[in-house]
Amino acid sequence: MISTRITRRLMDEDREHWLIHLMNFVDDFRYYKDMSALAEPYPRGDERMDAILASTAESLCDELGEEPPEWLLEAPPCRDPWFVSGVENFKAIALAESPLRFRVRTIFVMDDFLSRV
Repeated sequence: MISTRITRRLMDEDREHWLIHLMNFVDDFRYYKDMSALAEPYPRGDERMDAILASTAESLCDELGEEPPEWLLEAPPCRDPWFVSGVENFKAIALAESPLRFRVRTIFVMDDFLSRV
């Protein structure tokens, strides 16, 4: 299953390259449009990864016009705001542009965060 493979890499195997694995999941989900990839909860344990995975999955469901699985609601927001870019000059832009699914979990990204250029 796509989600299991990607989340395992995000959570355990290769945290240094988490964004690559997240975007691979986004690409696979958009290509296959397979809601079964979100049928079961992913293993949780890292506040930021839990929140960004849930926000990403909800955003992808929105793109398909599908209702996100209920278990995604269990992923809490980050205790401290997380500006994913880490670039100080982008914080104001991220505050303004961050999509709702990310803002509710105190994650701040640019509006094109899930886009491939």
